[in-house]
Amino acid sequence: MAVKFSIEGIGGLPEITKGADLAALIVDATDLADGDILVITSKIVSKAEGRVVQAADREQAITDETVRVVATRQYEGGVTRIVENRQGVIGAAAGVDASNAADGTVLLLPVDPDASARALATGIRALTGARVGVILSDTLGRPWREGQTDLAIGAAGVHVFDDLRGSTDASGKPLSVTMPCVADEIAGAAELVKGKSSAVPVAVVRGLGRFVGDLDLPGARSIQRPAERDLFRVGADEAYNEGYRDGFDEAQSEGPLAAAE
Repeated sequence: MAVKFSIEGIGGLPEITKGADLAALIVDATDLADGDILVITSKIVSKAEGRVVQAADREQAITDETVRVVATRQYEGGVTRIVENRQGVIGAAAGVDASNAADGTVLLLPVDPDASARALATGIRALTGARVGVILSDTLGRPWREGQTDLAIGAAGVHVFDDLRGSTDASGKPLSVTMPCVADEIAGAAELVKGKSSAVPVAVVRGLGRFVGDLDLPGARSIQRPAERDLFRVGADEAYNEGYRDGFDEAQSEGPLAAAE
């Protein structure tokens, strides 16, 4: 049977400020039922948690939030930095963003998006009695592809993967590596009804209750590929320059005669 699900944007939420009770505001804005998945734009969580800095401090904020530089590129007007941030997310500017922020300010990502999602899911479940899941989303670019899409940076009460390894496809062939990232797929789909300029920061997804589970399920941090399996740790130019330096250092260590040859 074909699977059907629906996504509905939740409107009517007020402008979020530090200390806002997001769980209560969301519950007041919509009716929720068992199996619903809420996709919440991380920016309103950042606002509620007070993760706001002055725009003049943006570059320093990017540096402070960075744990590893992946690639940098100069362009007319500045420098783009692709980095891994404290939350384990790899993207431009460490997730520091001015969109949908008050004039003169920029927003940082929540300190621990999975913990934020868990707190929201806990609060919403307590208020409604409904077994719901929560995904925190943010907009990111992708290697090799133009444009951006929303991805899951935090999750609670949701199976972030649909692990099909060990099963078979429709033709009976064994599946050995197939593991769709359900959390990212749902986050991207929900962005179609939330948008960037519609003032709809929350969407509810219905019909995918099979992916809703306990609050102690692994969060979105588990989506990040471990360093030992990351084939693209640095940008193309950075890899070339690193290889060039290693080759030059090796040639120098072999002495002047080897260099002359």
